[in-house]
This record gives sequence, C-alpha cells and structure tokens, in this order.
Amino acid sequence: MIPFRPFVPDTQPPLDAPAYGSTHLRHPKRPLRRLPQTISETTGPRFTPALFPEIGDLTKQAAGAPLGERIIVAGRVTDEDGRPIPATMIEIWQANAAGRYAHPRDTHDAPADPNFPGEGRIFTDAEGNYRFVSIKPGAYPWRNHHNAWRPIHIHLSLFGEGFAQRLITQMYFPGDPLLPLDPVFNAVPDAAARDRLVSRFDLALTEPEWALGYRFDIVLRGRGATPFEAAR
Repeated sequence: MIPFRPFVPDTQPPLDAPAYGSTHLRHPKRPLRRLPQTISETTGPRFTPALFPEIGDLTKQAAGAPLGERIIVAGRVTDEDGRPIPATMIEIWQANAAGRYAHPRDTHDAPADPNFPGEGRIFTDAEGNYRFVSIKPGAYPWRNHHNAWRPIHIHLSLFGEGFAQRLITQMYFPGDPLLPLDPVFNAVPDAAARDRLVSRFDLALTEPEWALGYRFDIVLRGRGATPFEAAR
C-alpha cells in the first residue's frame, strides 16, 4: 500500500497573493460550493494524438523560421512515487523572443513574429517522457506594479482523463535575474517548491550547433509536487 502524502504547507500558491495584484479580483470571495462530477467529466474526452495532433516543434508552424534562440525542452511527468504518467496531453504557450504573445490583446511595444504562433501540443510516452522544440521567450512588462517585468517563462497545461482534470504551471529558466522580483513566482512561499519551477540546463539534451537543452520534470501530486495554478 502506498502511503498518502499530502501537500506540504506553502508549496502551492494561495488563492489571494497580496503582491500579485489581479488575484484580488479573481480569487473566490465566498465559500466554495462542491459540484458533483458525472461520468462525462471524469472519463472524457480522451485526449489522443489522433484527435489532437501533436505540435512538437514550435519553430516550424509558418513559412519562415522564427527569430530567437532555439531551445529543446524535455522532462518526465510522474506521480509522487516516480511512476510515469503516460499519454498525458501537454499544451504549451509562450511569448516570442522579444517578449510578445501572438494575441490581439498583447499591446507590448515589442516586435511581433509572424513565424512564431507560440503554441504547441505534445503527449507523454509510456515512460512519462515529453519533448518539444521552441524559441527561448523574452521578458515583458505586465503593469502589476511600477517597472514590473515577468521573467522569461513557458506555460504548460496538463490534461488527465477529461476536462475536469487539468493542471497549469509555468517553467522558468535558471539564472534569470527577474525571478527574485516576480510576484507570480514568489506567490509560492516555500523556496524548495519555487525551485521546482525552474528548469535545468542539460548538456546531454543540447544538440551541437543547433539548440540548447533544458530539462523540466513535473510531479503531479504529493510532497514533491510541482506548484500549479489550478486555483487561478
């Protein structure tokens, strides 16, 4: 029998983080009401590459090559005991190399890149492994406070058996000087848990004269779980 391992306090972000301004508007103000889940929410739809084709190379979605530093991101999705979570659909979205999203509401005064939509989709294999190719995103201002800039990051969304089983997190990059200043990153009070949001440079994953490699493993639950934004 596998023992139950609850979350350690302060390893997941709170609903209302004082320094993260928009949480004041988005967090629940009244007691939560539990909604019963039916079989349609817990068993479907089945996310498969046949229904949701993979987009594993975000640099090959247009006629030309995007600008910026090419990167490879890979890792494993596991449970708290290190067992792989296979066939997990992972959605990816990010800013371009200049720190701008391919979205009409992004009005940041930075160059758009018509060759980089900034979104992808992959599935874990039987051992829980995943891999995708992209461009290292840029930092961007976000008006949370005076002179506020988001560290470079990639959003990852993981789906389980159905729509009701979705977790969202952000992958950061090592050595980013903006990390200690970022209210989103620091909304996770526990330092060790925050470190689990930072990828690791991986020379073995790096391909010579082509792309640097970064490893980002994701743990779905337990005391060593990756911090998620499910409460947002």
